[in-house]
Amino acid sequence: MIPDTLKQLKNYTILYIEDEPLIRRNAVEYLSRYCHHVLEAKDGHEGYSIYEANRPDLIISDIKMPKRDGLTLAKMIRQEDKNTPIIITTAHTDTEYLLKAVELQLIKYLIKPLTPNKLHEALALACHVLKDKQRCSVINLDHSMRYDTLNNTLFKGDEMLKLTHNERLFFDFLVTNRQRVATYEEIESLIWAYEGMSMDALRSLVRGLRKKLGDNYIENISGIGYKLLLYPSA
Repeated sequence: MIPDTLKQLKNYTILYIEDEPLIRRNAVEYLSRYCHHVLEAKDGHEGYSIYEANRPDLIISDIKMPKRDGLTLAKMIRQEDKNTPIIITTAHTDTEYLLKAVELQLIKYLIKPLTPNKLHEALALACHVLKDKQRCSVINLDHSMRYDTLNNTLFKGDEMLKLTHNERLFFDFLVTNRQRVATYEEIESLIWAYEGMSMDALRSLVRGLRKKLGDNYIENISGIGYKLLLYPSA
């Protein structure tokens, strides 16, 4: 039985690109359960030709392939197509690849080995993005600071800032609700739902984030909560 979150995939075309025949065959078989049109390619060169001829709705590509790697392929596609969701599969987890993924607005970075759960999660995310192709996952805080809402990664220039679990939860909530103030009650429910929130703990959390971001990005609204400032004045 197909989950409701994936039912819309049956109307879409997926292009899967992988140079390992066994991995490609297994993945195509899995994807075909949800989508009636699954195209496949053995490398980035063939993948780009199929992309140009068919304009698929979703692209899933390995990162290391002969002839043309996955990031080069994504860069070529992004030169003319900013909206088609692209998912990259890879065995690499270093910052260099994550930074490139953010720059290319890839919606997901899947770490091998691939499992049905990982593919299901990625497909569910793709369905969400396909509902609104104009949605941009990268929020620019200013000219050097940007946050990828889909991968929960924050970059200052070329440096990925390491956030604690609570810092990530708090900052992601501020970004998601950047048009308004995030109230103390909402923050408590998000981070300290069971043990309760002390103002000292909250101030310590904000202080740690400001140390990494700079003092101008998070504004305290006295008696209410906190608000994220985009393009803050120095």
